[in-house]
Amino acid sequence: MALLENIRLFVRVYELGSMSAAARDQRVSPAVASSRIAALEEHLKVRLFQRTTRSLRPTEHGEAFYDGAREVVEAVEAAEGRVAAITGSPRGLLSVSAPLRLGRRLLAPIVPSFMDDYPGLTMRLRLTDRGVELTAEGLDVAIILGTPEDSNLKIRKICDCRRVLVAAPSYVAERGMPRDGEALVRDGHECLILRYPGATEFRWLLRTPEGPRRFGVTGRLDCDDGATLMDWALMGRGIILKPLWEVAEAMAEGTLVQVAHETPPEPIQLACLYAHRRLQDPKRRLFMDWVAPRLRDLVAKAEARAPQEPR
Repeated sequence: MALLENIRLFVRVYELGSMSAAARDQRVSPAVASSRIAALEEHLKVRLFQRTTRSLRPTEHGEAFYDGAREVVEAVEAAEGRVAAITGSPRGLLSVSAPLRLGRRLLAPIVPSFMDDYPGLTMRLRLTDRGVELTAEGLDVAIILGTPEDSNLKIRKICDCRRVLVAAPSYVAERGMPRDGEALVRDGHECLILRYPGATEFRWLLRTPEGPRRFGVTGRLDCDDGATLMDWALMGRGIILKPLWEVAEAMAEGTLVQVAHETPPEPIQLACLYAHRRLQDPKRRLFMDWVAPRLRDLVAKAEARAPQEPR
C-alpha cells in the first residue's frame, strides 16, 4: 500500500509541477511528500525529479515512469470502483469544483445530503469563478456554466439557464434605460464585466431580430469574482449580465431591474465536466446522477421567483 500511495503522490507532483502543491492535494505535509518521493526513487534506483530551490522538473526517468504510473493509479481506482458498485458502498475522495455563486447558493446546501446518502465518501469542494484544469488540479467533476474549450473533456448537460441584463433602479434613473445591445455600446453604458487573468476582451452574446450577436461592451469596473460584480450592480455602479436564477429574488424585490429588453442574453448551459477516463469510477458517475436533477430543480424554482414582466 505504501508503494501505491507513493506512486499516486508522484503522479500528482508530476501533474502539478510542485511538491508543495501535490502535498496539499494529497493532504500531507511537504516534508512527508518529499520523503515519500525519495522512498519511491530509492525503490526504483533512479532520480525522478530534478530539484532546485526555485524549480522542480521531471528527469528522463520521471518522464518515462509517468505514463505507467498514471495507468496504475487509474487501474486501482477503477478496480476499487467496481468493488464499490457491487457492494453499493462507494468509498474514497471526490473532488468537485463549481462557480462561486452557484456553489454557495445551489450546490453547497445539498452536498451534505449527498454525503448522508453515501457515508463512505469524502468530498473536497472547490469554489472559484476562474477556469479550472481538471487533470492538473486533480478534480473528478467540475460544475460549469458555459461551454468548455478543451475538446478532450466530456460534458454532461444539466439544463439551460436563462440570463438577463439587470441594473439598480438608481443607475437607470441616472443613465437611462437602454433598449437593446446597440444602446449599451452607443450610449457608453457602464457594464460590469467578469474578467480573469488571461482574458483579453469581453463581448456579451445577445439575441437580436437577426439572430445571436456579440456586443463589445465596456466599463470602468471589472472583477474575477461574480459576487463582487453583483454588489456593485446593487450599488448602482453599472449593468450586469447574470443567470436569471441568481438575480430573480433581487428583481422580485425591485432592487434590480431588467434592461435591454429587446435583446436579451442567450441562455447559458449548466453542465458537469469530466475527463472521459474518470467516468470508469462509479463514484463520479454516481455524483453526477445524483446532483443533476437536484440542480435542475433548484434552478427552475429560483427562476420562477422573477417577475413575469420587466419592472
